[in-house]
Amino acid sequence: MDTRITGLHFDVTEAMKNHVLGKLERINRHAGNIIRTNITLSVDKLKHKAEASVHLAGKDLHVESVESDMYAAIDV
Repeated sequence: MDTRITGLHFDVTEAMKNHVLGKLERINRHAGNIIRTNITLSVDKLKHKAEASVHLAGKDLHVESVESDMYAAIDV
């Protein structure tokens, strides 16, 4: 699985990368046909946004979450 994690308007820490990769491992157990994943983490004032674009064999999924904390946005 090819994974790209990008931060907009801030630097993504190693702890955040590990947290995202841990969540992706859990998803990969249920959907083992993940080809590529693009994760975008962004901050706009007090809103923390996590977006994920997942390319599966034959399908593309996009999800996003906005929370007051980046780790909460990643968890959702």
